[in-house]
Amino acid sequence: MTRSPAGKNALALLAVCLGALMFGLEITSVPVILPTLERALGGDFQDMQWVMNAYTLACTTVLMATGTLADRFGRKRVFVISVTAFGATSALCGFARSMEVLIVGRFLQGLAGGAMLICSIALLSHAFQDARDRSRAFAIWGIVSGVGLGFGPLVGSAIIALAGWKWIFLVHLPLAVLTLAIAVRTVAESRDPAARHLDVAGIASLSLSVFGLVYVITQGPALGLPGAAAVTVATLACFAAFLFAEQRQPHPMFDFTVFRNRAFSGAILGCIAMNVSYWPFMIYLPIYLQIGLGYDPLSTGLCLLAYTLPALIFPPLGERMSLRYGAGVVIPLGLSTIGLGFVAMKLGSAAAQPGWPTMLPGLLLAGIGLGLTNTPVTNTTTASVSSSRAGMASGIDMSARLITLAVNIAVMGALLVVRIAAALRQAATESIDAGQLRALAEGLAAGHAAPNGGSVAGVGGLPDIVVRHSLADGFGAVMLYGGIGAWILAGLSFMLFRTAPALRARQETAADCGAG
Repeated sequence: MTRSPAGKNALALLAVCLGALMFGLEITSVPVILPTLERALGGDFQDMQWVMNAYTLACTTVLMATGTLADRFGRKRVFVISVTAFGATSALCGFARSMEVLIVGRFLQGLAGGAMLICSIALLSHAFQDARDRSRAFAIWGIVSGVGLGFGPLVGSAIIALAGWKWIFLVHLPLAVLTLAIAVRTVAESRDPAARHLDVAGIASLSLSVFGLVYVITQGPALGLPGAAAVTVATLACFAAFLFAEQRQPHPMFDFTVFRNRAFSGAILGCIAMNVSYWPFMIYLPIYLQIGLGYDPLSTGLCLLAYTLPALIFPPLGERMSLRYGAGVVIPLGLSTIGLGFVAMKLGSAAAQPGWPTMLPGLLLAGIGLGLTNTPVTNTTTASVSSSRAGMASGIDMSARLITLAVNIAVMGALLVVRIAAALRQAATESIDAGQLRALAEGLAAGHAAPNGGSVAGVGGLPDIVVRHSLADGFGAVMLYGGIGAWILAGLSFMLFRTAPALRARQETAADCGAG
């Protein structure tokens, strides 16, 4: 039986949505199992950071290349290859026997996942030419992607409780097979005969500079001053090479002249702010809930649902508010709400008896803030430039998100360890050398030296109450960093929007229409 074009498009949409679901689940389900992973595979705190950052850095790298490759060699072909690779690399992660293999697997999985995500957008744009159908298709795709992101922590917690950590990764095998079975039969092939050449120099230099920055933040203490200085110099050289390469490119991957548009720059600051605060803290919040508060994985997943679910529910409200009041109001408001949520979490963690009742207001506020911010940011980055530059603007948007996420996973981790070490040093009744103190702080941050785990006893005469106080101090500092960072960037974004003449005119018109 031959399917109608509408039926084929519906099934193609299903295949693309399954890809988005896998991508979203892999981002938010893995943080829940990090303490378990470290115990099962014998990892340390840096390993935990690299499990997440390997995926993020790989997504950043492939993001900038996939669009061009798909346009040249076929969007369906590249999508099928990326889904196949995602399934295979998920199996590699699931069967990993060491942290080194898992980190390599996560990097390869990130390459496949990033390519799958970019191809999904291209396939939807080609399959749904009518404006109304396209809008409906992207809305469905966004909802499914949001479900993956929002329910990932709960799904991860349920899987680890019922089947073990390996199935966090192995669950993608049947999903990938189903996606391939649908995509091969229903997705139409498409190419762009005028596809541009791949900006290899730009991709390589930017990827190396981001990797170098993350590496020096996470490994700086182990490298020592000479080693850290050498990596820093190499990182700066790579970034300088990136700027030079983009200036020489006739069709640059990053056209920096677009930042002269203050509405675009204000929206990009929104991208950065979300990944200075909300998304990197997703990595550390499960650790705080499990290690600091003593919750099991399932309870942790339920608490995280309060963090992620509002981000899924509130985007429609954010979009309506943006149409009525303008993105220049809604984006800073959303970022300020995220900051307020983080400060509320800080206060909740410092309560006499911290727990989910004291943390809940902050978790909800942070999620609401993200929900208000995310859609207006995405729409503004593309709408504030000409249609011919929308693809490039979208690429800068995604790159800003992923690069900032990778860097701030490292920054939050470094801050966490420093603050825990400082609290332990202050409370110690006997001298502890710097190396031992840092190792102890990293163990606490990773869950290896939990208060009842026996590894703290006898080290500096530290009782359980001191260890818990040190953990609360460290995580409180991370929460405060996220809150202040969101507030500062909210203020900068607001100022940029206020000085954008074209945007001001559009906002005044929107306000007049709303009043009428």
